[in-house]
Amino acid sequence: MKITKKEEYLIIENTDNTLVDFAESITENYSEYSNDNVIVDLLDNTQFELKDALLFLEISNIHRADKKSFVIANAANSIDVIPDELIVVPTLGEAEDIIKMEELERELGF
Repeated sequence: MKITKKEEYLIIENTDNTLVDFAESITENYSEYSNDNVIVDLLDNTQFELKDALLFLEISNIHRADKKSFVIANAANSIDVIPDELIVVPTLGEAEDIIKMEELERELGF
């Protein structure tokens, strides 16, 4: 797992684990990024399916309940099959835009 710190968020990348191990690692190491907005970079995972997205559902819900953004970047899946509780976008730029928008909404009290 590789973590890259940006000004407004962290990018977490899977370096060589299976997707299941990567999702477990993110959950186990939650304290390392619990105070940051997070982008999970899965752009290299071209076989990303709904079952893979669901691996991140619980940690996404926990993180979002703590008033922080949790966005998955992956272009392999149709938005129609992703549950509303997960935010999956096709590029890192769109993930950054989502974080900025959610930060603004939080500042405005939404």
